[in-house]
Amino acid sequence: FSPGLLLVAGSFAAFRLLNRGLERLVPPPPSARRNRWKWRNIWTSLAHSVLSGGGALAGFYLHPELSKDLVGTHSPGAHSLVAVSVGYFLEDFVDMLCNQKLHQSWELLFHHSVVIVCFGIAVLLHQYVGFALVALLVEINSIFLHLRQILLMANLVHTTCYRLNSIVNLGTYVVFRIATLAWMTRWLFLNRQNVPPATYTVGTVGMAIMTPMNIILFYRLLRSDFLK
Repeated sequence: FSPGLLLVAGSFAAFRLLNRGLERLVPPPPSARRNRWKWRNIWTSLAHSVLSGGGALAGFYLHPELSKDLVGTHSPGAHSLVAVSVGYFLEDFVDMLCNQKLHQSWELLFHHSVVIVCFGIAVLLHQYVGFALVALLVEINSIFLHLRQILLMANLVHTTCYRLNSIVNLGTYVVFRIATLAWMTRWLFLNRQNVPPATYTVGTVGMAIMTPMNIILFYRLLRSDFLK
């Protein structure tokens, strides 16, 4: 086994253990006790978003050369972060598959499948790690998406905290999710001659799936938190 695969396995186990112990760390409020697994799931996702989003920002700050070569250049830390994220997405995939009905979770399961394939290629080939790190910038917005879910489950919708989080959530959604995905799509198009056909196809299909999904989610958030 390569070190990358071992890190994926270790990450899967670590996030699984975290998920199991979260009720002791963050006991669910009365309003969330009917759906304990989801409470644990969201807090686990929040932990990953803080780790991966913050790590991606730090990676580009400490190694600015990453932004110039998204294919071959990467630091050991960047490669490790992508491997850890593969472990998390595998854990979350299994968690949803075991605890949620398929018609409720198929969108996220599909999303996770695409991410696992794309990130898995970067981990195994030690290529496109910088591109995967750009994708992890999306997790900065996910921090506020998960906080929104936590506040909803805790029945704290009519609070200043929820309102502030909604504003920051929408702002970071535009900057770190929509703009980042648009930039990644543009990069793929401009560098199509430097990317092997199979990898280019996987990346293009991934972007084609992610972009409409994120636009739909943006509209849902806007309608739910502001247009009402």
